Amino acid sequence: MLQRVTKGCAALALGLASMSASADVFTYTATLSGAIEEPPNASPGTGTVRVDFDTDNHLLTINTTFSGLLGPTTAAHIHCCTAVPETGTAGVATELPTFTGFPIGVTSGTYSHTFDTTLAATWNPSFVTSFGGGTIAGAEAAFLAGLDAGTAYLNLHTEFAPGGEIRGFLQPVPEPATFALLALGAPVVLLAARRRRGKQ
Repeated sequence: MLQRVTKGCAALALGLASMSASADVFTYTATLSGAIEEPPNASPGTGTVRVDFDTDNHLLTINTTFSGLLGPTTAAHIHCCTAVPETGTAGVATELPTFTGFPIGVTSGTYSHTFDTTLAATWNPSFVTSFGGGTIAGAEAAFLAGLDAGTAYLNLHTEFAPGGEIRGFLQPVPEPATFALLALGAPVVLLAARRRRGKQ
């Protein structure tokens, strides 16, 4: 019985892993606050962000919601890459002077946009030079590495805090297949433990 369950789980795990590998969309999230700014500030503003990076199709989708800012917005960017994860500051990685279509002059709002990461306009030229080795492909790779390492952050700049009123370091969200593999392994471990106890 245990052998059949183990083989079935292994087959399902392989299927899930192959489905996951065929669609390379990496998801990152963060909670934004003034306490995370460098230096920290007392802004009551809050926000959330989700970033989906489809490396197969070279698409970067940014969805954010924010409210309670002390000053009207002046710009929003993703900065990358800090020397230490979840701390410090870094230059702007994404387009300048702000995200295309980002709501400016407001203290609350939402934003959703998909960028083509093969276009030079998506990137800050300094980031392409400093981190990407002068190529867009290099910038994409460096940006993905920064996201994975927790050294990239979304920053909302306002009149109250021109250097950034609220920000949050983006963290990877485990892929659904990872959760599925963990869930599949649990019954196998439980069955093995049960069987071992029965033999004692």
